[in-house]
Amino acid sequence: MNQQLLQLKPYPMEELNRRKQELHCQGVRIFDFGTGDPTLPTEPFIIDALRDAIPRVSQYPTVMGEPALLDACASSLWRRFGVVLSVEQILPTAGSKEAVFHFPQVFLNVDSSRRHVIYPTPGYPVYERGTLFAQGTPWPVVLTEENGFQIDFSTLPESVLQQTAIVWINSPHNPTGAVASGAYFEEILAYARKYDFIVCSDECYCDIYTHEPPASILQHATEGVLAFFSLSKRSGMTGYRSGFVAGDSSLIAKYRKFRASMGVASPVFIQAAATAAWSDDAHVQRRRLIFLERRRLFEQFFAEHGLHCASGPGTFFLWVRVPAGYDGESYARLLLEQGIVVSPGSFYGEGSEAYIRLAMVPDLEECQEALSIWKTIL
Repeated sequence: MNQQLLQLKPYPMEELNRRKQELHCQGVRIFDFGTGDPTLPTEPFIIDALRDAIPRVSQYPTVMGEPALLDACASSLWRRFGVVLSVEQILPTAGSKEAVFHFPQVFLNVDSSRRHVIYPTPGYPVYERGTLFAQGTPWPVVLTEENGFQIDFSTLPESVLQQTAIVWINSPHNPTGAVASGAYFEEILAYARKYDFIVCSDECYCDIYTHEPPASILQHATEGVLAFFSLSKRSGMTGYRSGFVAGDSSLIAKYRKFRASMGVASPVFIQAAATAAWSDDAHVQRRRLIFLERRRLFEQFFAEHGLHCASGPGTFFLWVRVPAGYDGESYARLLLEQGIVVSPGSFYGEGSEAYIRLAMVPDLEECQEALSIWKTIL
């Protein structure tokens, strides 16, 4: 068996599901702010598009995806960011998780000294796991409130930068909600040009924010850059597994070549649903405002009860420092006893032990009920 698999700890969300199942078996009512799986219904026009595209004869999808989906992805980038990309610069994916995981397998050379992969911690666990399975060298950089939950490249050793092949950035950032500025993107790109590494920008939460829409790295460059997008949270399509990667056409071509060896694009009916979703922005705005209403409710609660919310303006997550005398794990257990499920900060890596993450998934009434219970243990 692959030794990397033997050494891995359980995937954090699997552990969270185990805890929820224990509560369910005990008959405890659950308020689930743990897994970021929205419960808002998928839009009817998306479901209709999927239903209408189910073929009578099922055949393999192409490797590069349906032309209509590629055009819809390109159009969405133009509407959202004012970026003009050709279809050769876009590759539809089965969500973003598998794309993120597979990326180092394509672009890391195990015989090269340049095998470092830099990524933020706390952060998405797949950055590290994909690196390990590609036999790369993970280099997590601890994010703090003091550095705005962003990687400060000036603090990284010269020797590490010289051996780096890939840098992951994530804006808006899961779990903290931090959003990168245009100046920050320019800084990263300057380091990338100097040290010749690929910049991977995970922008799956770019359509969920409080006020100003987050920028994309694609507004600053495409050469040596790939940005990752997803319909999971944007359109409530976590179960559809649909997203896309966009940027440098030469990198996309290599990624497409890799895919031809291990699979194909999503089923054509999933691609049809994705085409409909990427072609519409109105439903995204409606969803954003619903998440914002829930967020405001929690922010008011935290302010009234002296809990420090360190969240930036992006994503539908809240990153909360736990009270003195607790760490994230112990406070999450305390809430769990009341049926309130949150994610301990430790799930997201080093430097986050004093925090918990809440996903604004339950509806407003459930949020109010959960806060009434939470209040009793403060």
